[in-house]
Amino acid sequence: MDASRYAELFLTESQEHVSAINHSLLTLERAPGASEPVAALFRGVHTIKGMAATMGYQAVTDLSHEMETLLDNVRKQAVRVDAGVMDVLFKGADALERTIEAETKGRPAADTGALLARMREISAAARPTPAAGATAVGEVPSAVGGVTVRVRLEPDTPLKGVRVFMILQKARTLGTLLATEPAEAVLQSGEFEGDFRLVIDSHAGAGEIEGAIKAAGFVQEAHVLAPAGGIEGPRSSAALRQSGAISPDTAEMRVSGTFPVPDAGTAAEGAVQHKHKNIRIDLRRLDTLMNLIGELVISRGRLQAIAAEVRSPVLDETLALASRLVSDLQDEIMTSRLVPVWQVFDRFPRLVRDAARSTGKDVDFVIEGKEIELDRSMLDEIGEPVVHLLRNAVDHGLEPPDERRAAGKPPVGRLRLAALRDRASVLIRVSDDGRGIDRSRVLAKAKRQGLVEESREELTDDEMYHLVARPGFSTTEQVTDLSGRGVGIDAVATRVRSLGGSLELRSVEGEGTTVTARLPVTLAIVRAVLAKVNDETYAVPMTHVSETMELAAGVHETVKGREVLSLRDDVLPLVHLRDLVKLPRQPDRLSHVIVLEMAERRAGILVDRLLGQQDIVVKQFDGVRDGLPLFSGATILGDGAPALILDVSTLL
Repeated sequence: MDASRYAELFLTESQEHVSAINHSLLTLERAPGASEPVAALFRGVHTIKGMAATMGYQAVTDLSHEMETLLDNVRKQAVRVDAGVMDVLFKGADALERTIEAETKGRPAADTGALLARMREISAAARPTPAAGATAVGEVPSAVGGVTVRVRLEPDTPLKGVRVFMILQKARTLGTLLATEPAEAVLQSGEFEGDFRLVIDSHAGAGEIEGAIKAAGFVQEAHVLAPAGGIEGPRSSAALRQSGAISPDTAEMRVSGTFPVPDAGTAAEGAVQHKHKNIRIDLRRLDTLMNLIGELVISRGRLQAIAAEVRSPVLDETLALASRLVSDLQDEIMTSRLVPVWQVFDRFPRLVRDAARSTGKDVDFVIEGKEIELDRSMLDEIGEPVVHLLRNAVDHGLEPPDERRAAGKPPVGRLRLAALRDRASVLIRVSDDGRGIDRSRVLAKAKRQGLVEESREELTDDEMYHLVARPGFSTTEQVTDLSGRGVGIDAVATRVRSLGGSLELRSVEGEGTTVTARLPVTLAIVRAVLAKVNDETYAVPMTHVSETMELAAGVHETVKGREVLSLRDDVLPLVHLRDLVKLPRQPDRLSHVIVLEMAERRAGILVDRLLGQQDIVVKQFDGVRDGLPLFSGATILGDGAPALILDVSTLL
């Protein structure tokens, strides 16, 4: 078999299993006596071993085999779960992730000899217990119930061994897998014709079992036969334990709630629908589709401009239909790119756990809003900044237990990562209940560097944010391996701005710090207000626009040398876009105001004319790096003219 053809599939599925393994390890660490996380760990490592063996990845196979042996001993209670065993298992998960990455990329795998030796040492010291597991079909006692399922894979199924292990995993969610024919070793190698049999101890009905197995994919047929041994009667774990067919530990490997079980009456139908509704697709294909729909949106704008000049009712009607179809296509493609944030957030509990251990702190880490969706590319880009914020919170924000007790706080620090929707934006918020930022130290350092006047006595949140977000600015003198001196908020802010978002910092000394990143749901196509200044057109994303209005000359006021606008019960500062782009003002002409809003900040920006709203295709650039600090990108309008996109976070 040419394993290189399926390396990417193996990498993707293995990474999902490693993520689940880390989650189960954290659960086991909190509840060392629980059987469900051990069962989940064993299944995950066993699945990776089978897939790696099929692919010929020997280093992954050897490592997962030793982890599986160790977990088997834990499952049989021959090895007690303590801090030393947990450290070995965590190191094993890390090594597994690195080795999988190396082998699929064709690079030499790192040496894991010392880790393997340590696993063998723990396993060798285990108390011997009778072996348990799936036997040959013919060896299941005839007095024991259990259903036999005949499975036939589709012709030319890729990675047969991998697919079989996915089927076995599905079978184990229904109950206890007693036996296979051929034996698991043969199935693992993929050296079989395509038909095999399973014996399952389960209370599920025939339709439910068949539907769940078909849901694994590439299953041409799954048919429940008579109970094993032709014996009618109840199929209970108690009967199996009494017969000796399985051990008490194996009988505990029941459904853990990881996979939903369909209703018996609709299982088969639901499995077929699930199979056809969900497929894996290369993100690059979606990127290409998004670029094509972007060009289509630009072409639609040009056609609309032409139609406005031609004034043909037939053309207008046809263009309106085509426009609706383009909008529907755009919505479908953008929706297909949205993924829940848990796909990235689920790796953070392990990161926080390791950071807390390295700093000697106790941290209660909570994730909220896992179901919130972001564009896949956006989610990939935001992962690194969130990692920095979490590490910085553990290292510099949260206090050690003794310091917290002295301050009257619980010894366990609280760290919260939350995602939530706010109109057309997604907020990613990292907050802690730690010591907060010492404003006096920030102010003192800012004075030493000449960044603020010597007469200043305090800083607002916004002023403090702009100071700590300056490259190289830090009040921390102690260098740590985890996050250095805490320098790097500027890198986070730069990354967030490059994604069309903004960063906000709020901190109360002695109570904690909150950092909020506001991001658009997608990067590619946004709704914007178009405005004219002189002969140039500018775009303002609608996510930050609350309203627009006309403004006659001389209507606004001046307070302390700054122009402001009284709007209902609020007073908004005014900014002339002409000033920002270095054009002379025209004081006697009618202006228009675009009222901008972001978080708790509001302002009005004066422009010459408003051209209405339009979907624009965003071509992003780093405005600060490219010498255009007021802009986050550019677009091409319907008439073929370019327009710069204002960076609202910079203006506010």
